[in-house]
Amino acid sequence: MEPSIETLENTVYMQFDHKQYSHETLIELYKNLLRPRMIEEKMLILLRQGKVGKWFSGIGQEAISVGATMAMKYDEYILPMHRNLGVFTSRGIPLEKLVAQWQGKMSGFTKGRDRSFHFGTQEHKIVGMISHLGPQMAIADGIALADRLENRFRATLVFTGEGATSEGDFHEALNVASVWNLPVIFIIENNGYGLSTPTAEQYKCESLVDRAAGYGMQGYKIDGNNVLEVYDTVRKVAEEIRYTPRPVLIECMTFRMRGHEEASGTKYVPKELMDEWRTKDPVFNFENYLLQQGVISLDYVGELKIRNKIDIDNAIDMAFSEFDIVADTAVEVADMYAPTKEEQIEPLSDMKAEKRYLDAISDAMRLAMQRHSNLVIMGQDVAEYGGAFKITQGFVEEFGKGRVRNTPLCESAIVGAALGLSINGYKAIMEMQFADFVTCGFNQIINNLAKSHYRWGQNADVVVRMPTGAGTGAGPFHSQSNEAWFVKTPGLKVVYPAFPSDAKGLLASAIEDPNPIIFFEHKYLYRAISEEILTDYYTTPIGKAKLVNEGNEISIITYGLGVHWALDYLKENPEVSADVLDLRTLLPWDVEAVTETVKKNGKVLILHEDTLCCGIGAEIAAYIGEHLFNYLDSPVMRCASLDTAIPMNKALEDNFLAKARLDESIKKLMSY
Repeated sequence: MEPSIETLENTVYMQFDHKQYSHETLIELYKNLLRPRMIEEKMLILLRQGKVGKWFSGIGQEAISVGATMAMKYDEYILPMHRNLGVFTSRGIPLEKLVAQWQGKMSGFTKGRDRSFHFGTQEHKIVGMISHLGPQMAIADGIALADRLENRFRATLVFTGEGATSEGDFHEALNVASVWNLPVIFIIENNGYGLSTPTAEQYKCESLVDRAAGYGMQGYKIDGNNVLEVYDTVRKVAEEIRYTPRPVLIECMTFRMRGHEEASGTKYVPKELMDEWRTKDPVFNFENYLLQQGVISLDYVGELKIRNKIDIDNAIDMAFSEFDIVADTAVEVADMYAPTKEEQIEPLSDMKAEKRYLDAISDAMRLAMQRHSNLVIMGQDVAEYGGAFKITQGFVEEFGKGRVRNTPLCESAIVGAALGLSINGYKAIMEMQFADFVTCGFNQIINNLAKSHYRWGQNADVVVRMPTGAGTGAGPFHSQSNEAWFVKTPGLKVVYPAFPSDAKGLLASAIEDPNPIIFFEHKYLYRAISEEILTDYYTTPIGKAKLVNEGNEISIITYGLGVHWALDYLKENPEVSADVLDLRTLLPWDVEAVTETVKKNGKVLILHEDTLCCGIGAEIAAYIGEHLFNYLDSPVMRCASLDTAIPMNKALEDNFLAKARLDESIKKLMSY
């Protein structure tokens, strides 16, 4: 049962100290505290009536959202969670738009594509959560980093719950913020339970704020139900870190008076504990305090509640009366990606120089850094050391450590920080030291980078560089071809060049593109091949394949190292006449170019270094079988690596790779 002013009998069960704050400030705090409570009480009624589908209640925790939000400047970003309605209302978001969001209406922030507070709004400088609770904190790091690089004296505020402090994302984000002296306020809403799991089963330390010392941070533990204490603490911390940048951890002690969501209930909570926290209700205690102090009157309270009720009812009527969404497939597909420029960047001159594959990648990044003052490169050892493969050697001397940043060993946090940079007006290149290590940043890529534009129109201007592939005897954890993990994820673009000229032009295009790009670079090719390429900055279109050899018997569709396997094979076997189509981009792959070569030759071999099962070859083969069957003179064949992990021993590695079966595959295809 929700607390009521009658049951609390106008008693103040908490200690308030309004210090130097004016009556106007106290009244504003009260108004912002009361509004989300009244909205929630109405939503719970609608839930019981079956008019809304789900609700995550923040009743009992409003003081944290309201006090912290009011302590921040309006141009400072806040990253809330699903019990922080007070953040959204205190930032002045129109209630009818919030209700439309909750009801999945077109006028909501996500056009019906996501629920509750899973959205952001640049207008109000709010970045909403995803269901995976920890990743928010790293995004806050990136936002704060952009402010530091721009010399903007701002703080960033991010919320998390005590449950999410058990996730690695919490550790990574706090560690990065501390190492980089980022002005981030990390607020832990410690409400006693992660769904039904009590804090005693979540962590062993006495207080979560004790962890601050381990990161070299200041930490404060405060009464999260006392709106004045929250407001005063956050305001003072924000004022300090704007001009002396550093992160601060604040643990706000509170309690969740409703279930994790309404269906779960609260039967697991002891009655005496619930009764104890009822007396600490943040709204009614503060209201009664202001009444006792003569700051407000009962008439004022009554009038305010009437106005709120009218506003809430009107907003609900507006949102509920809005027509239901009619699905438009073209719109849904188009909104998956941020719009990109059609025109390509041409080089200023025809000057060329011999460049290795590795040098071409380095050239593209150096020229892009000169072209875009808001471009940041991040990764392990990328600064003075120049990266594991020396691709960024000399960059820190030219562009400074602010823009060429060594990172702690924490892939998830750095991908998240890259998204935060994009949200706050920057571009980011994040280097995975090896593509295999992307597993540690998978959630951020798949659920944050890939989906942010579709969900709330926020582009993720991020390139993730992926040194990949076998041929160097590096074994199972430094040689995987993992591009198939990403080609089935809408919202990403996946690029995989085979030649230095394409590596330079496609990487430049990836940097120019406002969408998240997974950019594969084959390690074996870094120093193995060279080519005369243009010295100026230029772009090569993403999504366009290239015919690198022409023939009239068979078509070999491939990419990456597979292109060189195919070309080498044809040199050694001149009697075979084959098209070799270098896909160059795997998402989106070039349907038109594939169609053209299939229609021409009628016999198709799809070759890739990745394992056979569920590699991109399967998708292309399925497309050909479904749409181009009438042009085929034989079954579509695939030549791929074994469906095993990649071994280290050279003989085993050679046996693993698709190249070992290329001759057999081509002969079988030509025999039809």
